[in-house]
Amino acid sequence: MKLLRTLSGPKNLFVRTIGRRYFAATPEEYAKRNYANNEAEYSTVISSLTAQRRHYLLRDVYDDMMLDGVKPERDTFHSLLIGTMKGARLQDAFFFRDEMKAMGLVPDVALYNFLISTCGKCKNSEQAVRLLEEMKRFEVKPTGQTYICLLNACAAAGRVDRVYAIVRDMTAAGLGLNKFCYAGLIAAHKNKEPVTDDVASKIIELVEQSKGWSAVEAPSDVPVRSMMGMSEEELYNIPTAEYIFRRGGFLNREFTVYHVAFHACADLKNVESIDALLEMLSKDGKTPDVFILMQTMRCYLHSGDLQRGRKVFEDYMSSGKPPMIELYVTLVEGAMVGYTPEGMQLAQDTLVNMNSRNFFLSPKMGSDLLLVAAGEKTGGYTTANLIWDMMQARKITPTFPAVQAYHDGLKVREIPADDPRLQLVTRTYNNLRQRFGTGAGRP
Repeated sequence: MKLLRTLSGPKNLFVRTIGRRYFAATPEEYAKRNYANNEAEYSTVISSLTAQRRHYLLRDVYDDMMLDGVKPERDTFHSLLIGTMKGARLQDAFFFRDEMKAMGLVPDVALYNFLISTCGKCKNSEQAVRLLEEMKRFEVKPTGQTYICLLNACAAAGRVDRVYAIVRDMTAAGLGLNKFCYAGLIAAHKNKEPVTDDVASKIIELVEQSKGWSAVEAPSDVPVRSMMGMSEEELYNIPTAEYIFRRGGFLNREFTVYHVAFHACADLKNVESIDALLEMLSKDGKTPDVFILMQTMRCYLHSGDLQRGRKVFEDYMSSGKPPMIELYVTLVEGAMVGYTPEGMQLAQDTLVNMNSRNFFLSPKMGSDLLLVAAGEKTGGYTTANLIWDMMQARKITPTFPAVQAYHDGLKVREIPADDPRLQLVTRTYNNLRQRFGTGAGRP
């Protein structure tokens, strides 16, 4: 399939589109440069781009469908909305909603759920509420899933008042609260600004309350067909969404409320609440999964306690359980907080140990770590150089923000202009800036 070659960048898409308008092209030339001919093939392209996280190309694909005279059906619009939701591209999501209406297709409840979820990813609770009102005007009946999407969208913006109002509406309608509702309540308190003194106690209290939820009473109207391989965790913007399909004991999906609570307390750098949650988990007779260990490490490390953070890592690695690269990355990132000599040395040692065990950084992991390491203002820049070299060894180009930060860090140091490393980084930086400018790394 010519997909990857044809969609190698925005420039190629533009050239292809212009070419398609040149009607003097022979049928053979047209077929050669055309990557899809009907709705089924376009749906495959959309799914592929979404899987590759190239959500920024979905509008271009849709434009090509229009040029080819291919009319999208409801399922195609669902796929487009899922792609824009995953990429948190709110403007594109509303564009597809409007296009769907223009073609005489009335948006259904699943599509509205995707739109509300996208609002949550973009922390736009006002728009999420307006969508619920629009549903009522168009006589599209909200489901329990709709209310949970709305609850978590408002929670992402820290709108505690609205979250509790939604809870009241749900209970008045006879809907019980499930684990995703409690997750939203926790997120709402954590995201509320300014942060209140009682936020940690509220989180602990909600975890306790959540133990009484019943799957029988909770909303169970998830339209499986419309989810199209997407998890509820992703639809509701739960922090575990990107890890949900990991194996090897990475996630225990029964711990959803605990996951959100640990993640919130780690963000708040509240060591006392992390310890309280660990004690609660132990009293429940449960063992922390890898995601919980990551949040525990993150909290300790970001609070400046390198020893406890490293001990969590070492205890897991010596437990005989499958090693996880995410734990290595969490330790490296947390060790660099404050750029202390001890922390930077720990980061370097962990990277070397990780590499020796044949664990390699993904483009996202490497870019994120390089961006943090590049912020080191003093010292020999050893950690940033090591991360760059590890990515280069696997022919991985970091994102533009990471390369820019690393480039700027090298430039302020006393490095000769003909230094091979500086020349390579400068060349990479210039190439990325020419291709993407300030928008690079956004996809």
